[in-house]
Amino acid sequence: MSKSLLSLAVATLVLSGCSLIPDYQQPAAPMAAQWPQGAAYSPHETAEIAAAEQGWRQFFHDPALQQLIETALLNNRDLRVAALNIEAYRAQYRIQRAELLPAVSADGSGSRQRLPTDVVQTGSAGVSGQYSATLGVSAYELDLFGRVRSLSQQALEIYLSSEEARRSTQISLVASVANAYLTWQADQALLQLTQDTLKAFEESYQLTVRSSEVGVASALDLSQSRTSVEGARVRLAQYQRLVAQDRNGLALLLGTGLPVDLPSGQSLDADLLSEVPAGLPSDLLQRRPDILEAEHLLRAANANIGAARAAFFPSISLTANAGSISPDLSGLFNGGSGTWLFQPQINLPIFNAGSLRASLDYSKIQKDISVAQYEQTIQTAFQEVSDGLAARQTYNQQLQAQRDLVEANQDYYRLAERRYRIGVDSNLTFLDAQRSLFSAQQALITDRLAQLTSEVNLYKALGGGWLERTDQAAGTAAAAPQG
Repeated sequence: MSKSLLSLAVATLVLSGCSLIPDYQQPAAPMAAQWPQGAAYSPHETAEIAAAEQGWRQFFHDPALQQLIETALLNNRDLRVAALNIEAYRAQYRIQRAELLPAVSADGSGSRQRLPTDVVQTGSAGVSGQYSATLGVSAYELDLFGRVRSLSQQALEIYLSSEEARRSTQISLVASVANAYLTWQADQALLQLTQDTLKAFEESYQLTVRSSEVGVASALDLSQSRTSVEGARVRLAQYQRLVAQDRNGLALLLGTGLPVDLPSGQSLDADLLSEVPAGLPSDLLQRRPDILEAEHLLRAANANIGAARAAFFPSISLTANAGSISPDLSGLFNGGSGTWLFQPQINLPIFNAGSLRASLDYSKIQKDISVAQYEQTIQTAFQEVSDGLAARQTYNQQLQAQRDLVEANQDYYRLAERRYRIGVDSNLTFLDAQRSLFSAQQALITDRLAQLTSEVNLYKALGGGWLERTDQAAGTAAAAPQG
């Protein structure tokens, strides 16, 4: 019995050495070798450390934001689903890989039966029994042309793609939490600005009411002043709603409520983020998990072609077992009770109305689709980084100009207020100065939020947000064996 099983294993190893998987060739990256140049872009600096290797704790300086990201990584449901998908695809790969080896099983059975006299040929009723014990292999396919190994390779690549999908989900989650937090902070700043401005508008309105009562201010002045007050109240209700909705959206990303011990956040004017250099476009091919995921799926499609090719060739399956059978349990393993079975089966496709050819064509088309998706992923990554680099340079210029505009409006407001109070100018000039200052201050907060979110998105586009601390990447690189 043991010799037959050993012979079967040796034959399997000898025969299963062929693979029909096409040689994998990585498609050429459809992007430029350098980032775009021009007035909208700053000169590119050499990266001492790639953005993907900069931990999010080093990139985000706000302690409140750091705690929120940590909470989200522990509780977010999308990230939890991505992790469970990895376990599911790992199990599928293990199932498919198990097909490479024969499944050996041991079976035992026993039965006793009494038959009546009229159905027994001997004419007398009796009791009969049968007991058996076998050890064998059932319907094991000899992988002569690599069909099973191709399917196993496909399952492996899909499992590896799920690992990259989880990394991509985490990177997106870190960026989403950061953007949601910054939006929340900006709306709170806009709410505070609106409350302060409404108070100033109400004071101005009361002053106009008193002036109207003594005949100094006209009905038009009073109406204009009231319009400013009511407009500020509209803005107040709007920002109160946005702040509440921002908090709810942030809680959804966290997967739980906001921490009760959340520290006070830094203001939008503080140094909230580190600036990361872009490096080279070719770095994206190794840094962006969505690109790596697309390449693993391309490799899986390539392996599936090997399985489709192997289906054209004969397949051989083996069933073999050895054991013992006896009418009595006590004699099950006595001499002369041994049994064995060897049952090979070959399947040779002769006519299938083009089904196999269609399956092969389908697998090739699926690979072509995967190539296009891989190339599109690269192009999208290149565009996202290029947009981020353009935003970095232009937002710096825009913010400086907006700060100068706020300063100019503050001077205009101070002069208009003084001239109005001493009776040199009308109330309309003062109201215009108030509105202009309020609008400029709102635009400054909005532009600062846009700058911060563009930097967060650039960090994400470069593959940052996977590591918690920068020194983890350095330690990993130091511990890696040298080739």
